[in-house]
Amino acid sequence: MAILNRNIQPGIKLIDKINFFQPEMIKLSNGIPVYQINTGTQDVTKIEFIFNAGSWYQDKHLISRFTNKMLKEGTKNYTSKEIAEKIDYYGAHFESSAEQDNAYISLYSLNKYIKHILPVLEEVIMHPLFPNNELKTKVQNQKQKFIVNSKKVNFLARRKFNELIFGEGHPYGKLFNTCDFDKIENTDLVKFHNNHFLNQNYKIIVAGKIPAGLIELLDKHFGKYNGDQNSLNSKKVFLKAPGSNRFVHIKRDDAVQSAIRIGKTMFNKKHPDYIKLKVLNTVLGGYFGSRLMTNIREDKGYTYGIGSALVSLQHSGYFFISAETGSEVTQKAIEEVYHEIRVLQEDKIPEAELSIVRNYMLGSLLSSIDGAFALADNFKSLLEYELNLDYYKDFIEIINNINAEELRDLAQKYLNLDSLFELKVGR
Repeated sequence: MAILNRNIQPGIKLIDKINFFQPEMIKLSNGIPVYQINTGTQDVTKIEFIFNAGSWYQDKHLISRFTNKMLKEGTKNYTSKEIAEKIDYYGAHFESSAEQDNAYISLYSLNKYIKHILPVLEEVIMHPLFPNNELKTKVQNQKQKFIVNSKKVNFLARRKFNELIFGEGHPYGKLFNTCDFDKIENTDLVKFHNNHFLNQNYKIIVAGKIPAGLIELLDKHFGKYNGDQNSLNSKKVFLKAPGSNRFVHIKRDDAVQSAIRIGKTMFNKKHPDYIKLKVLNTVLGGYFGSRLMTNIREDKGYTYGIGSALVSLQHSGYFFISAETGSEVTQKAIEEVYHEIRVLQEDKIPEAELSIVRNYMLGSLLSSIDGAFALADNFKSLLEYELNLDYYKDFIEIINNINAEELRDLAQKYLNLDSLFELKVGR
């Protein structure tokens, strides 16, 4: 047997191909698609429901969020206490969330108990009552959290930035305020649930070591419902109407730090330049060794952390840079941000730096598909955009082959300084 010579550094090999697990799709009796990722090693399964029920679809502030939060607070046959006790008794875990585009409900369960916990999941999804007493308590708790968070500069910057770049009339830019909590009524949640949960416009992803008979169980509990497939067919069309002022300063004289957000609306992952722009973003501020971190954190010491991101939404997208700095160096930090963007527009990225970014991005991709649940999350991010696994083949090919000249052209095309919005919250 050959002995490994530890005096010789191992060679670096770029990833040029990844064999992704292809989910199997089966439809329930009512046409609901179920995507199976049967590749787990432990006797645990995750069942996730994806509903077109994000804030994009609401006609009143906060309704999507509270509809989702209230699902476990009492149903036709169970009280909130009974639901919690059953989930706990069978060692299951329940998660729910509502974002801009979609709402998600997930159940993690040991395989041997799935048949006992699915009736509870059916009740939670299909028969919630949204009881008034529980709703009032939930609203007051969330309202108080909002009041506390509204004193934080970073929270204010996150909220205001979307309104700034999309416009206050756009679903991605609309802001709720303290008074909106008091306007939430039980009937709002019932209506939203009827229109956006009790229909055939949702999808199910099942991942793990899937037990035999699970599809039949899902069909028993969810295949019998025949909602209105047309309830979401009408597409909302909104023109982005960003604010006329690209530079906004929200004064907070008592703030020790200032929050910075710089960016603009962008396209989503269906755009042919999206992956290329992800590479450029990684160079600029997408990982710990990025230029923004190296300059503004490591060299200048203006912040503990700064980063940039490219966010994909189903109806749009956006690019942003964010940081919190000491109030006395906020403007200097902003100037350095613009300096780093100008450098990307004027100079080619050295091959050594680009090689590090390639390895980082491909390594992150490998980490993100490690295990059945991680595979399910990645597949979900494609399913929501009606993309297939070829997206990741393109991802690998583009990362391996993009060159410094292309990236410089992208910086000139998409990061024009005159197109960027700048928001400061603080002194």
